[in-house]
Amino acid sequence: MADDPNWNFDVPTQMRQLAEQSVEQARKAVDGFMTAAQKAVATAETQAGAVQTTAKDVGQKAMGFAEQNIAKSFDFAQKLVRARDIQEMMALQQEYLQSQMKAMSDQAKDLGSQATKMAADAVKPKT
Repeated sequence: MADDPNWNFDVPTQMRQLAEQSVEQARKAVDGFMTAAQKAVATAETQAGAVQTTAKDVGQKAMGFAEQNIAKSFDFAQKLVRARDIQEMMALQQEYLQSQMKAMSDQAKDLGSQATKMAADAVKPKT
């Protein structure tokens, strides 16, 4: 069926609207979660003691990465619900996965170096 060049994958307008509304509702819910998470990070930062500055940097960086990843996921979802056919959906999926794998690799390296710095700061003798 999908190999037939005359086969058309049409998504009804109502289904597209419902999908877009669902994505928007999810975005709002995640925004609320991110606000709560930011408050939790801020609280943890004030309790970090000797490594407070580095912990704050790591927390802010992690929250920034989370926000970027969530925004990219919602952008992908919006593109996906607007896809005209299965081939476009597959191309969008492949593009998204490739960009997220690279982003996550870069983010893990960055957070790893920050964690190493934080650990070094924690054991550094105070003068």
